[in-house]
Amino acid sequence: MEFKLLLLLLLLLLFGTTLCLDDPTLPEDSCGQRPLVSPPGVSRIVGGLEALEGAWPWQVSIQIRSRHHCGGTIVSRLLVLTAAHCFKRYLRVRRSYFSVVAGLNVLSAPGDGTQIRSVREVRMHKDYNNITADNDVTLLLLSAPFNFTDHVQPVCTPLYDAQESFLNFSHCFISGWGSPYFKGRLMNRLQEVEVELIDRRTCLMSVRHDCSLCVPQGDSGGPLQCYSEDEDKFYVVGVTSFGHECGRPHKPGVYARTSRFADWIQDQTESAAHRLNMRLIPELLSVALMLLLTV
Repeated sequence: MEFKLLLLLLLLLLFGTTLCLDDPTLPEDSCGQRPLVSPPGVSRIVGGLEALEGAWPWQVSIQIRSRHHCGGTIVSRLLVLTAAHCFKRYLRVRRSYFSVVAGLNVLSAPGDGTQIRSVREVRMHKDYNNITADNDVTLLLLSAPFNFTDHVQPVCTPLYDAQESFLNFSHCFISGWGSPYFKGRLMNRLQEVEVELIDRRTCLMSVRHDCSLCVPQGDSGGPLQCYSEDEDKFYVVGVTSFGHECGRPHKPGVYARTSRFADWIQDQTESAAHRLNMRLIPELLSVALMLLLTV
């Protein structure tokens, strides 16, 4: 009897340690890495290009019934960051219709590195305003964690607003399958373009709030990612929100500034971790009990 109790305690200790140390919702220390692609060079990319395989391993395609709907960004094994406007009209749509596809370069031809997950929960920012596009951010909680590989990686997220100025961003990119032309068709291959942030005064002429960034328009919900030379990492600094006649000259896209939502992202991450633990504990206890009874 004492042996069984000791075994049960050891199992509970082991499972408890696993829950604390291997929480798949927590951001990764090795974020913002591109194992298959070298860091950005000195020269700048002018115009859009087809992205190399593995160039943006945190980029995902959010799909409805296997058709591309919006872009998104992997921030942890279980969480994907995207825009709230992508889901405002689809909150009553069955979750089974949604899927998140990672490691994808060509929409019509998923490769060996592709991973597909269903959506467990849509966590829209409670203060999102679909008229002004304020707080246009949403986190998707996946049904199962991603396996991080050369083709699937998390991006880094700024921890606070002032951190952006210390990261020494040298290159910023947008990526996605959206058309580079006004009212154009989706692109089949993942596109990328290097961009420059538009100054705050010009941006505020297009928006009425200071939680945004302005750059050329990208794929709705997709990332605006910038490279920090000091840390040799990419950070997602914006989520594609909206644009007036996107794809036309002098018509910038507006991006929700992720550093302004750092606390919200952290709160949602911790909440998701807690719910995951509460769901796993009964399952782990059941396994431990079965092992105990077989001894």
